[in-house]
Amino acid sequence: MLLPGSATCIFLFCFFSLTPLISATHNLTLPHQHPYPEVVAQEVQRRVNESISRRLLLPTISKDQCLTGNPIDDCWQCDPNWGNNRQRLADCAIGFGQAAMGGKGGMIYVVSDSSDADAVNPKPGTLRHAVIQTEPLWIIFAADMTIKLKHELIVNSYKTIDGRGVNVQITGNGCITLQYVSNVIIHNIHVYNCLPSGNTIIRSSPTHAGWRGRSDGDGISLYGARNIWIDHCALSHCTDGLIDAIMGSTAITISNSYFSHHDEVMLLGHEDGYMPDSGMQVTIAFNHFGEGCVQRMPRCRRGYIHVVNNDYTEWQMYAIGGSANPTINSQGNRYIAPVDPNAKEVTKRVDTNEGEWSDWNWRTEGDMMINGAYFVPSGNGLSNEYAKASSLDPQSAVLIDQLTMHAGVFGGPRGDNSIPISYGGGTTTGATSNSHARPTGGDSADDPFGMIFGNAAAPPSSPPPIATTIFFLSLLIIPNLYLNIATNQGG
Repeated sequence: MLLPGSATCIFLFCFFSLTPLISATHNLTLPHQHPYPEVVAQEVQRRVNESISRRLLLPTISKDQCLTGNPIDDCWQCDPNWGNNRQRLADCAIGFGQAAMGGKGGMIYVVSDSSDADAVNPKPGTLRHAVIQTEPLWIIFAADMTIKLKHELIVNSYKTIDGRGVNVQITGNGCITLQYVSNVIIHNIHVYNCLPSGNTIIRSSPTHAGWRGRSDGDGISLYGARNIWIDHCALSHCTDGLIDAIMGSTAITISNSYFSHHDEVMLLGHEDGYMPDSGMQVTIAFNHFGEGCVQRMPRCRRGYIHVVNNDYTEWQMYAIGGSANPTINSQGNRYIAPVDPNAKEVTKRVDTNEGEWSDWNWRTEGDMMINGAYFVPSGNGLSNEYAKASSLDPQSAVLIDQLTMHAGVFGGPRGDNSIPISYGGGTTTGATSNSHARPTGGDSADDPFGMIFGNAAAPPSSPPPIATTIFFLSLLIIPNLYLNIATNQGG
């Protein structure tokens, strides 16, 4: 017979012994944070490998030129009538920002006026009038236009800014702000020369206009924003960062964009002591970090950052930096080191000694290292789990060319044609070192499923089996304990 006191002890023991396991499995600090980020990274791998294999398996003579192996572009660009169904784009995202709906399901709003004369009472037909509306809107542009902002452009939730088919440039004061909003897609927009502004009243919705302090001059600023997708944009020459995501922003994908002529390119995380940023999850895929980029591609604080299939053709200090123990998962990128012998390292632990960062989970898998570039892994990045050969073929450099061939705005200048780049000997992480000139020519049909991502074991994609077993057993045991107590007390 169980006494009530002993039953209570057993219940409390079960509850408190299970709590650490449950919290370890679901350690969520932010809404929209994925409980198992490795699952998202593996899904990105699957989508890329699927698109590459589809392209490579087509007969050479009849190969459809619209297929690039880039799963985002291949999703919509092969439809010659994509302009009749623009909102299909919302189904093409990958990674942590793939749930961003933008203005899907909403009306089409055509921007016909490039002016931005009044930040409090924006004129209908302008971009500012479109982005502050409360209902979902898919915003397109009637013609090529350069929009010179008077103050920062505050975007409301459920908006897509879709610049496909025209040349849209945004510049001026403040540039684009996504603050405490969700479900925003920014596509095919050129953002440059953004300056600090503010200390004025700016409208953020049809019913609210409020005082704004001085902005930093970011190209695109995310502040407590969720479910955001930035795709096929070109960013350069801003006062602060090109893209900054801070104050608990998460569920973000930054893809197919071209970054150039900037010092501090991308910041992910507010400050080392800001704990909610531990839930920040960002996918950075198929981007080109080009001429004039100095550092922060990205610079990470806390969170889980998946850097996949990007082309780094220039940095002057470092490519990827971090502090406060972020997880950095680098896969299938091409890192081309500068000539400077003191700037060959891809990674930088900012203001942190090795005793502190040795257990941070920074790993490299299938990355191509050129001109003496090297990545310093740590934590799980050094374990046997990730030390296996990744089987990334040296010809993957050609695949990086293919995957990032449209990075930036469609039809816009890439800006790197006149910049001489040295392609010296390179090594592929996780594989045997080789010396190769920059590959040229077409595709390779060898092992299409293993080219971008190796076959090294990944962390578990499901809850720990012990925690799961104990949890479900507890669901059976605890009710029976109470039934036993009730029966005995009734007797």
